[in-house]
This record gives sequence, structure tokens and C-alpha cells, in this order.
Amino acid sequence: MIIIISIIFILGYLAIAMEHPLKVNKAATALITGVLCWTVFAMMAPEAASPAHQLTEYLGEVSGILFFLLGAMTIVELIDAHDGFEIITRRINTTNKKKLIWIVGFISFFLSAILDNLTTTIVMISLLRIIIPDKKERLLFAGLIIIAANAGGAWSPIGDVTTTMLWIGGQITAGSIIVQTFLPSLVCFVVPAYIISRQVSGQVEQTERKQDIEPFDNTRRERNTVFWVGLCSLLFVPVFKTITHLPPYMGVLLGLGVMWVITEMIHSGKDEAEKGLYSVNHALRKIDTPSILFFLGILLSIAALQVTGVLTDLAASMNETIGNIKIITMMIGLLSSVVDNVPLVAAAQGMYGLDQYPTGHFFWEFLAYCAGTGGSCLIIGSAAGVAAMGLEKIEFFWYLKKIGWLALIGYLAGAAVFILQHYLLASV
Repeated sequence: MIIIISIIFILGYLAIAMEHPLKVNKAATALITGVLCWTVFAMMAPEAASPAHQLTEYLGEVSGILFFLLGAMTIVELIDAHDGFEIITRRINTTNKKKLIWIVGFISFFLSAILDNLTTTIVMISLLRIIIPDKKERLLFAGLIIIAANAGGAWSPIGDVTTTMLWIGGQITAGSIIVQTFLPSLVCFVVPAYIISRQVSGQVEQTERKQDIEPFDNTRRERNTVFWVGLCSLLFVPVFKTITHLPPYMGVLLGLGVMWVITEMIHSGKDEAEKGLYSVNHALRKIDTPSILFFLGILLSIAALQVTGVLTDLAASMNETIGNIKIITMMIGLLSSVVDNVPLVAAAQGMYGLDQYPTGHFFWEFLAYCAGTGGSCLIIGSAAGVAAMGLEKIEFFWYLKKIGWLALIGYLAGAAVFILQHYLLASV
């Protein structure tokens, strides 16, 4: 059974990677892979396993990610429909590519720590479409956003789902994760950004922005209101989670509901045709639904690997054959570029107890860094990468050729800084 499920996953993964040569949408492949993995498990598992019950449990976790993605995408679309991002774009006046690399990168890096890497990627790519209209020029910047967002999320307890898992599980504290991983995460972003800045030159070819050629269809007050309400809705998510201990998607849905009411009130005096362009209904039609279905399929596939014990066995095998905890942790980080980092971190939490590695131990903090940044090496290795892939239609092999090696260099450089920093602090 395990062999069959593993083969199905590998074949599905290869089909996703070769989406463009095969001319089959990755969402369709992911859905088929996910369903087939669970079908094999249901038909071949012992009766005591209760596949349907386990699927229901995992679907609860999966749906949380999907609803979070749905809510965040809709909020961003609402802000974009009201030209709210003009508040930021009008302050980015440079067209110099080298300067834009650093501006976009640093905004992504710090914004990811406040929000999370997924939401930051959605927001920044929406901004990028305004700043850089040409898609070919935009792709390199989109790749940088993935690296910067993942690096920024790794040093914050709320910036990445894996750091949040370790925080809630008691393996790390908010203060220690910031202190220990900020510098390595910064290096992980800065090194690729520097290399990319050396590759680009000249000015960005811009078309005239909307405010330069025609007046906005809405007032400045409306744009500012929707932008700040939307941004505060996203910023409120970690606060809501901390206060209520409810999943993050509940906070996003609350923010979406508030925005729905406010936008309805703002446009209440307009006719239906005009109001429709600024409505949540219109925003829901504009979001990338295939990407959400892709998430569903790939997460169901990962859940099947987890419930059958494949990931746990793999981690245990690494522990027995390699032994060195630093190498194991770095390999887990690289493995997270192939499969989702959430079940990998969950498997590590199950393998190693707090009695072996207490709260704030080097292993847990290094795991937070590696699992958070290693996924940047492949475009489907992180939520940020998958979101960017869907929004910008980035090809798997283009990313591997242009961005993947840069992400790997940044990942290894940050890991080296983390280990060096640990030895220096330990010797003090």
C-alpha cells in the first residue's frame, strides 16, 4: 500500500512539474493525485485504520488553509479594485531596476514577518503588477518576493505556519526565535537579492499609471478607507489568533466580513452595474480558483503520506543513518521544497520530545529557519511559491533555472550564519 501511494505521489509530482510540456493544468493533476492516494489507502488499509474518519480530520486542517487563502485573496482583490495599492505605489517613484530589487525585497521581508509569507506574496505581486506592467520583467522580481517572503516569515512566530506550530507546541519562544533567526533569515534574503541586482540593469519600462492618464473612479477617501481596513484586517489575524486561539482563517473571514459591510455602505448610493465592480461578488470571480483547487489536491496528497507513516519513517531513517542533527535539520529544510513543510515539522515534533531537546534548543530554532526557508528552492515547495505560480503563471523549470539556485545559495548561507552565530554565542 505504502509503495503504491508513494508511486502515485511521485508520478503526480512529476506531472505537476511538467505542466506546460504535458499541457495539463496542475490543479487537475493535484486533485487526481490526492484522491487516488486516499482511494488506495481506503481500499487497502485495515478496518481499524478508519480512512474516512482520518480523512475528515485532515480535511479540517486542509480547509483551514484553503479558507485562509480564499479570504486573503478576496481582501487583496477588493483593495486592488478600489485602487488602494496606489497609496504605496505612488511612493515608489524609481524605475531603476537595481533600486526596485532592494525596495521590493525589503518590503516583502518585513511585511512577511507581520502578516505571513502567503499573504505577503499575494499583496506584493498585486503591487508588482502596477509597478512593472511587463510580465517578462516582472517574473524575476516575483521570484525574489518568494525568497524574501519565506525568509521574512522564518524569524517571526506568526510569519510562517511552521514557526507558529513550534511556538504553540512549546518548542520555541517568540523572543528566542526572533533573536536567533533574524540575522540568518536576513542573509538568506540578502545574498540572492544581491546576485539578482547584479544581473539587472537599466530602467523598468512602464506604461502610464492610471492616475496619470485619467481620474480614479473612486475618491481618495474611498481608496484610503478600503486600503487601511483591508491591511488592518490582515494584520489583525495573528492578534485574533493569539486572543481567541482560533485558527487564522477565522480571523481572515472576520476581516472579509467587515470589509464586505464597509464596501457595501460606501457604494450604497450607486447603481447596481457600477457598484458590482467594487463588490465582494466581483472579487470572488476574479480570484484564482484553480490555485485553490491545486492547494486542495496537493495537501490531500501530503496528508495521505502522513497518515500512512511515510514521512515519519523517512525522518526516522534519516536519524538512524545520518545521526548529525545539523545535517538532518538542513535536509528536512531541503526536503520541504519537495513536500510541504508542515507535515515535516509535525513529524520532527513527534520524533523528538521536549525532554530530549527542551524549549529554545538549537535544534528547534534551526528547524524553524530551515523549514521556513528551504521551500524557496522549488516553486511548489512553499505556500508563497504556489501562490506566485498561480498568480503569475510561473513555469516550474523557469523558476528552477532562474531562481532555485539563488534560493539554495541563500539557504546555505543563512544556515552557515545560524551555526556560526550559535557557536559564537555559546562560547561567550
